[in-house]
Amino acid sequence: MTQIGIMIEAPEGLNWPRWKRILRTAEDCGFQSVFRSDHFTNSVGEDRDSLELWMSLAYAASHTQTIELGSLVAPVTFRHPSMNARYASAIDDLSGGRLVFGMGVGWQEREHRRFGIPFPDASRRYAMLEEALELTRLLLNSDKPAQFQGAHFQLDDAILLPRPARSGGPPILIGGNGPRKTLPLAAKYADEWNADFINVETYKQRHALMRQYLAERGRSPQDMKFSLKTRVMYRPTQAQLNAFLRDSGVGDEALREGRLIVGAAAEIVDQIGARSEVGVERLMLAWPDMDDMENLELFARDVLPQVAD
Repeated sequence: MTQIGIMIEAPEGLNWPRWKRILRTAEDCGFQSVFRSDHFTNSVGEDRDSLELWMSLAYAASHTQTIELGSLVAPVTFRHPSMNARYASAIDDLSGGRLVFGMGVGWQEREHRRFGIPFPDASRRYAMLEEALELTRLLLNSDKPAQFQGAHFQLDDAILLPRPARSGGPPILIGGNGPRKTLPLAAKYADEWNADFINVETYKQRHALMRQYLAERGRSPQDMKFSLKTRVMYRPTQAQLNAFLRDSGVGDEALREGRLIVGAAAEIVDQIGARSEVGVERLMLAWPDMDDMENLELFARDVLPQVAD
């Protein structure tokens, strides 16, 4: 069985009324988690609403009881990693140990330019991320003031107080599919690896490669949670689904390649089962229409009882 969560692309219009409805629906309907992206603005077109990551997760921590909450992911360029570690630890405590701290390199040049944030090249951002991961682990695990001298980030007798209630603080997630950079980084530092919009066969290959990297690090596959982010396109009947697909703007290539989960209930159950068989322990299902809670509730009614862990 697989844990089923919702993934919200925050810069596509996330505001307080929508966030409150999403959280309420997710918890009431039995979804395992709600993850959201960390962006200041959308990548193209006119700017839309986008709630600040940590403010929204603090609200979620205090207004839900059961669902896990997470960043997917917090770019290393936005904030000093010591501040991200402070926020993540505090929100994990506030939620009673329900936060997953997703970290990443960032990719959207436009939001950096608009808000005056430096946007280094990819190789530098990867170097920054590795330092941030090391620094974050140090702060979450050290009960004494810590020193850290990196090329990009430094600490001078820094300690997180109060100490994280959960031993080691919130689990760290790294997302991405890259076999040469992202997967080795996740094998070294992460508690959860999240693949991004890949089909079953590609996931199977990456899953095997991740297990290899873990073994090289002396880690067991049980040390890692294996998850996948993809989009779900669901309607209760085939006629409704056909109309939805015609109006969705999703390209035929994505549908042919099997990177999305598409269908009525029985087809959805089969597609989730296929992913579970190749090692997916948690699915983060992107739900772009933040105002469409009706079909999300129908999805929960028709699908979750058959697949959810």
